Amino acid sequence: MDVRELVKPEMNPNIPQLSPGDTVRLSLKTVEGDKERLQHFQGLVIRMRKGVDGGSFTVRRVSYGIGVERTFPFQSRSVQNVEVLRHGQVRRAKLYYIRRLSAKQARLKERREKAKEQAVPQQEASPSE
Repeated sequence: MDVRELVKPEMNPNIPQLSPGDTVRLSLKTVEGDKERLQHFQGLVIRMRKGVDGGSFTVRRVSYGIGVERTFPFQSRSVQNVEVLRHGQVRRAKLYYIRRLSAKQARLKERREKAKEQAVPQQEASPSE
């Protein structure tokens, strides 16, 4: 018997398609006492895990000179919104090497989309009369 037959994870529809190297801003629902609020967490996706439970992704950011990593399951209901700010160009699936780099060295080039290049029509010179 396979575990997938017993447990069917429901993916959170607020999480778009992500890939390692993306810079994302997450809105998390936090409960403090009897109050609820949204807390934002912005950083770089350094790891994507897939599995029977639906998988998870890890986001890293540097806050006051200290690296902070948080792992979020894809089926988590506490994640209210995920906004992809940049698509980074990387050649690895796991970006653990980012941990030992300083701020300027850890920057990634932005991935260029072919669809964007084709979407911009070139203006033709109008014939002058």
